[in-house]
Amino acid sequence: MKPVTVPFFISHQGCPHTCVYCDQRLISGSTGSLPTSEEIIAKIEIWRLTAGKRPLEVAFFGGSFTALPENRQAGLLAPLQKLLKCGTISSVRLSTRPDYAGDRRVAYLAEMGVRTIELGVQSMDNGVLEAAGRGHTAAVSEDAIRCIRKHGLQVGAQLMPGLPADTPATSLASLERVISAGADFIRIYPTVVLRGTELARRYAAGDYVPLRLEEGALLCKMLLHRAMQAGVNVIRMGLQADEGLNAHTVLAGCWHPSLGQIVRSQLYGDLLCQMMSQAPDSLPVVVKCHPRRVSDVIGQRKANLERLQHKGRNIEVIADHELAEAELQLEINQILPPPLPDLPVETGGTLCFKGNIITDLHYSIHEV
Repeated sequence: MKPVTVPFFISHQGCPHTCVYCDQRLISGSTGSLPTSEEIIAKIEIWRLTAGKRPLEVAFFGGSFTALPENRQAGLLAPLQKLLKCGTISSVRLSTRPDYAGDRRVAYLAEMGVRTIELGVQSMDNGVLEAAGRGHTAAVSEDAIRCIRKHGLQVGAQLMPGLPADTPATSLASLERVISAGADFIRIYPTVVLRGTELARRYAAGDYVPLRLEEGALLCKMLLHRAMQAGVNVIRMGLQADEGLNAHTVLAGCWHPSLGQIVRSQLYGDLLCQMMSQAPDSLPVVVKCHPRRVSDVIGQRKANLERLQHKGRNIEVIADHELAEAELQLEINQILPPPLPDLPVETGGTLCFKGNIITDLHYSIHEV
């Protein structure tokens, strides 16, 4: 059963750097001091009352947790110990920098009930890291991922395609390296230009060209597809929309409140077009998919259906629990004999064939 996450935002707390893109106060929608023990316990209790039977997971986001002074780390984790022992909460997760995730720090977190650590890797290219002002190398990120796994914790890697000096090829190479290092899951946050940052100054001066939404979505599609092939879950694409991220604060870059759905829909749209190219023209088509993927198959604002209807296709999308989430099945009533060669035919004259977004799609990073 998926846990309910109780979030605490420690906006920019502990972080020793201000990277060129960063304004955590906008991204997290939070400012000010760390929560007190009383505030932590009170918030958990409020969330417990609405969680039903689902377990609770406490999460500290928005800063570099392990870069906080040790007494402040203890002050945040100590109130959770009784709740962990009695089962009120099941686990703790947090985010931090790779250069503050050494053996001693991770061992302490494991003892205090932390089960998941997300690392702000951003890139695995040293030139990109230097241009972004990160203050560490790619090797440090690899060491941190391996250290966290050594202590039996889950580790996630946050990547930021589109940083200064980045290219689609280096973005893909970064993904490959965090997968090889052992990341359990990935977040993909295409770079956006936030008002008041160094990146905003460079953008205004013409020294930085951000990814546009269209090219950023295309790049994310290829990164997502590669992660799926490797069996690594991408748990989010794009910064979450809230009152801190809007048309005033986001100056440029690949940002959309529904970026994840846009990207996933493009995968299913590509597979649909590929499968339709094998089907007879002008016949009605039933597309079956897993229930959780109906909206992705249809596409945001019915983009995939319109893409095919422009080609004269009449399409109906139906949920089918028997299919895997990566699969599509097309069924076409065979009106015009004989059936096409090389396509399987079911009894009753129905053409039926399957496709899979993981195994049947092939992309080249040079397409971006």
